Amino acid sequence: MGLQEDFELYASKAKNLPDTTTNENLLIIYALYKQATVGPVNIARPGMFNMRERAKWDAWKAVEGKSKEEAMSDYITKVKQLLEEAGVLA
Repeated sequence: MGLQEDFELYASKAKNLPDTTTNENLLIIYALYKQATVGPVNIARPGMFNMRERAKWDAWKAVEGKSKEEAMSDYITKVKQLLEEAGVLA
C-alpha cells in the first residue's frame, strides 16, 4: 500500500483508540492529521476562553513545518504506537 492508503487506514483505526488515550497523545495525532490533510494552520488562534480549541490550534501550529508526507508518516507511526500500547492489533 502507498502512503496515502496507509494514512487513511490508520485514520480509521485511530477512531478505535481507547478512552484512556491521553489528551497529549490525542493532540499529537490531531495536529499531524490536520497538517497532512489541510497543511499549515489557516485559521486564527481561538480566544483564551476556548481552551480546548486553543490547545488543538497550538498542537497544529507546533507541527506546521512538516511536509504532507512527513506528517502522514508521523501520524501512522504514532497511531500504531498508541494501538500497540493499548493492546489493540495495529
